[in-house]
Amino acid sequence: AYCCTYPRICVTKRDITRLAAHFDLSFEKAAERFTKKGHEKGEIILRHQDDVHFGTACRFLDSDTRQCTIYEARPAICRDFPGTRRCGYYDFLTFERRALEDPDYISITNNV
Repeated sequence: AYCCTYPRICVTKRDITRLAAHFDLSFEKAAERFTKKGHEKGEIILRHQDDVHFGTACRFLDSDTRQCTIYEARPAICRDFPGTRRCGYYDFLTFERRALEDPDYISITNNV
């Protein structure tokens, strides 16, 4: 859920329409409840909630399961993540295995 902690999760009017339908709200109410203006002109971003691991995270991230609570209605930017056909974790793990010269290495932490 690291991508859910990006400070600016940009959404479009189409994303807000999808959220409004998901929650049975008007477009205006969904925009007011779930988004705020970004720093760039015309930018709309999702609101955050407090998060024990990263300080803040997307308001739709379940803090216990670390899963998206609106998966079927998630914004396009979330649907497109990571933006490539390759998995970022796979690249990271491959690098770690090469650097440690251990083909079976798996990163395990108790913090996440």
